[in-house]
Amino acid sequence: MSAVVEAVCVSGEHAFSKEPVQTATVLEGLGLQGDAHAGVTVQHLFRMAKDPTTPNLRQVHLMHAELHDELRGAGHPVQAGSLGENLTTRGIALLELPTGARLRVGSSVVLEVTGLRNPCWQIDEFSPGLLKLVLGKEPDGTVVRRTGVMAVVLEGGEVRPGDAIEVELPDGPRAPLQPV
Repeated sequence: MSAVVEAVCVSGEHAFSKEPVQTATVLEGLGLQGDAHAGVTVQHLFRMAKDPTTPNLRQVHLMHAELHDELRGAGHPVQAGSLGENLTTRGIALLELPTGARLRVGSSVVLEVTGLRNPCWQIDEFSPGLLKLVLGKEPDGTVVRRTGVMAVVLEGGEVRPGDAIEVELPDGPRAPLQPV
């Protein structure tokens, strides 16, 4: 199966969930036009309160639809945008990508993966018990975060459901993803 965009979601407000749209303009160095998390500097409210001058490494949030399938199977009402992602993907192991991997989306958009999304307590407000399914620990104590990856926009353009995604891995040593 080829990797594709299953859904595109945007919210102009700092809300937990985002709404699916038919197309979105992705702006170089910013994020999705009209999305509350687009910007050169950090737009996440908690992080803005700490230091509003921090570079925005979370311009675009990507989450794999396979996780949605699993969570729905466990009885949670998850659909595209429910967990705040901008792009819902299918056919790509997002969590296995290294830092710096580039994603070519559609005909012109290029995203660079910056790290993992760190799931927060609001997930349980959306659906009680959901947090324990997306945030866990390995037997050795390593924290496992499953709520997608964050990226910055290197090249903008239009993005829509059905767009193909191509992965370009960075040259040299590959750093595993860390929360951003």
